[in-house]
Order: sequence, then C-alpha cells, then structure tokens
Amino acid sequence: MNEYENLSHTTWSCKYHVVFIPKYRKKTLFGTLKKELGAIFHKLAGQKESKIEEGHVMEDHVHMMISIPPKFAVSHVIGYIKGKSAIHIARTFEGKQRNYVGHHFWARGDFVSTVGRDEKLIREYIRNQEKEDKRLDQLLLTK
Repeated sequence: MNEYENLSHTTWSCKYHVVFIPKYRKKTLFGTLKKELGAIFHKLAGQKESKIEEGHVMEDHVHMMISIPPKFAVSHVIGYIKGKSAIHIARTFEGKQRNYVGHHFWARGDFVSTVGRDEKLIREYIRNQEKEDKRLDQLLLTK
C-alpha cells in the first residue's frame, strides 16, 4: 500500500476521521438502509476523487476515515456525501420522487479530525466502535 497519492503537481496524504449523525440522532440507520449506505458513501466519495479507507455505520451515527485530495475542502466533500445520500434515502426508502424543501436526513454539522500518524489507532477505533459502545452501555447499566 502506497502511503502517498499523486496529482499532476502534488504528492499528498490527507486523511480525516469524520463522524456525523442523522437528524435528531434518531436510531434510523439499520437493516437494509445500513447495508446500502456503505456502497452509496463509497460511490459518492469516488465522484469527488476521494476514498473511504475505513467506515462503520452505527444505528445512530457514521464513522469513516476518508482520504480527500488537497484540491477539495473537507467540508465540501462531506457536505456532498451527506446531501446526495439524503436524496437517495428519500427516494429509495421514503418513496419521495422530488426533493422537497426542508427535508433533511442528516443533522447539520459533523466532527472532523486529521489522521496524521495515528492512522492505525483510528482504523482500530472505527472497526471496534460497535463493540466499544456495547461495552460502555453495559458499564453504565451496572452503576
């Protein structure tokens, strides 16, 4: 695996840990929707010349490590992924054929952190997020 990517005049490695949630943090990301979201996210990232390196869809939030070329703003790529996936969800799962004003699936805002030298640690964190959430829930129940 090559650590660096190349553009015509640039060599780069720009990876980000991103977390975002559905509106009102509703637990809506399950079943068929959860299975389909991964493919949708990968396709949309590819359209912005980006690549999702790791990802995990929980029932109330999404974690991903994404590689974004320096010619794109992180907020632009994440906004594009959230916006286009919301349109797909509305059409596929909610039966809407048009984009209605005021219809939003994802909450405004997101968490973004640069990966840097902690890439291995962040990959592990994303892979084990579901197990860790269940462990923390069990700890809270015993208190």
